[in-house]
Amino acid sequence: MTKSHILFVTGKLAENNLSKILEDIKEKEFTYEIRCININVAALMTTELISKKLGPINGFDKVIIPGKARGDIKDLQKNLGVLVERGPEELKDLPALFGGESLKYDLTQYEVHIFAEITDAPILDVESIINIAREYQRNGAEVIDIGCLPNHNFPHLVETIQELKHNKFYVSIDSHNREEIIKGSNAGADYVLSLKKDNFDILDSINSTPVIIPNSTDDFDSLIWCIEQCQNNKKNFIADPILDPLNFGFTESLMRYHKLRQMYPKINIMMGTGNITELTHADTSGITAILMGIITELKINHILTAQVSNHCRTVIKETDIARRIMYAAAKNNVTPKHINNGLLINHDAENNKVTSEEINDLYKKVKDKNYRIILSKDGINLFNKSGKIIANDPYDFFDFIDVEGDIGHAYYLGIELAKAQIAYQLGKEYEQDEELEWGCLVDREYDDKMEFKETRSTYKKKNK
Repeated sequence: MTKSHILFVTGKLAENNLSKILEDIKEKEFTYEIRCININVAALMTTELISKKLGPINGFDKVIIPGKARGDIKDLQKNLGVLVERGPEELKDLPALFGGESLKYDLTQYEVHIFAEITDAPILDVESIINIAREYQRNGAEVIDIGCLPNHNFPHLVETIQELKHNKFYVSIDSHNREEIIKGSNAGADYVLSLKKDNFDILDSINSTPVIIPNSTDDFDSLIWCIEQCQNNKKNFIADPILDPLNFGFTESLMRYHKLRQMYPKINIMMGTGNITELTHADTSGITAILMGIITELKINHILTAQVSNHCRTVIKETDIARRIMYAAAKNNVTPKHINNGLLINHDAENNKVTSEEINDLYKKVKDKNYRIILSKDGINLFNKSGKIIANDPYDFFDFIDVEGDIGHAYYLGIELAKAQIAYQLGKEYEQDEELEWGCLVDREYDDKMEFKETRSTYKKKNK
C-alpha cells in the first residue's frame, strides 16, 4: 500500500521538537516533510498566514497545521486544494494521530461519590444554603451535607432540606443530636451522619441511609457491631472508621480503613478528608491527590469533604478531578502521571524551556522592533532587532526597553514580563500573550480557534 505523504507546518521554536517526535514514531505508515513558516511561535499562526506563506504543496496528501493555529481550516483546505487537519494543541500528543499511544484518558468516569458539607448551615438563610449547594454541585459534589452546630438551634432545618430536595439535590444531615437527625430524616434527607452504637436505636425512627461510625476512634469493635446489626436487619448503610489528623493517629486510622475493607469487601465505605485538608497548612491539590489514590486502592465508595479554610477553597473541585484521574489510572493500570494537569497548581508537568542556542538563532533573524519574550534556563529573554537582554526581574529590563513613548506598549510589556517572572520562578510554561496555567484553581474560558482574540485595551487606546 502506498504511504501517504504529509506536510507538517510549524514555527521556528517548535521545529526541532516536532522533528524529534516524528522521528520517534515507530513503524510510520506515512512519509513527511516539515515546513517552518517564518514565525517564531506556532500558536500565533493563522490559517490566512499559512495560506500566504506555505508555498508549493504538490505531491502532499495532507497538511497538518499547529493545533493552536486560529482560523477556518475549511477555507484553508479550499485555498490549498488538499486535505488540511489541525494537530493536537500539545506536540507530545501528536503520535496519537497515527495510532501511537494516546496521552489522553477518558475522564468522564469515576466511582467515588462526593459529599460536600456546608458546615455553618444553621447560621445561614435558606437562599444562601441553596446558592452554596449549587456552587458545590457545579464543582462536582453529588450530595449536599447539611452540617449542624453543637448547642446551636437550627429552626429552619426542615425548610432547608425540603427546599434542597425541591431543587433536585441529594441531601445528608450531619449532626450528633438525636432530634436533629430524626427531624432531618423525616424532612426528606437521603443520608444521615452519623449513627454509632450509642445512638443506634435511632435507626428504627429514620428512613434515610445512615453513615455509621465507631463510638470513638479506638473502639473499632463498636463499628463492627453496627455493621453486623445493619446486615442482619437488611438495612442499607455506609461505614466510616474515621480518618484522624496528622500527628493524631493518621497512619493507624488508614490501617482501620484497610482492615475494614479486608473484612467486608463489598460494603459501602466513606472517608471524611477534612481532618487532613482543613488541619494541614499545605496546598490541598497534592493532599487530595494522595488521599484519592488511597481511596481508589481501598475501593472506598464515598468521600466527605468541606471548604471552610481559605486554603481549602477549591477542595471540592480538586476532589472531583482527583477521583477521575485515579479511576483512569487504575482502569488503565498506569501511575497517575500525564493523565490530566488539573491538580498541577504551582508547577507544570514539563519544563520545555528553549535553549540559549535556539534563542540566539531566533534573535539573529528578527528584523522588526516588536519585543519577543522567551524563557530559558538562564532567565527571561527579551529581544527585538535592536538588541537582546536576559534577566530575572522585570525591573531589570527598564533601561533596555524603548517603546518611543507608547504607554500602552509599556503597560503590555510590564504585564508580560511579570507573568514571565512568575513562570520562571515556579517552573511553569510561559507563552507570550497566553495566560499561565493554574490547573483547576482558575477557570479558563473556552478558546475557540475559529475566532481571533479580542483586541486588548492597551492597543485600542493606542489607536484611538
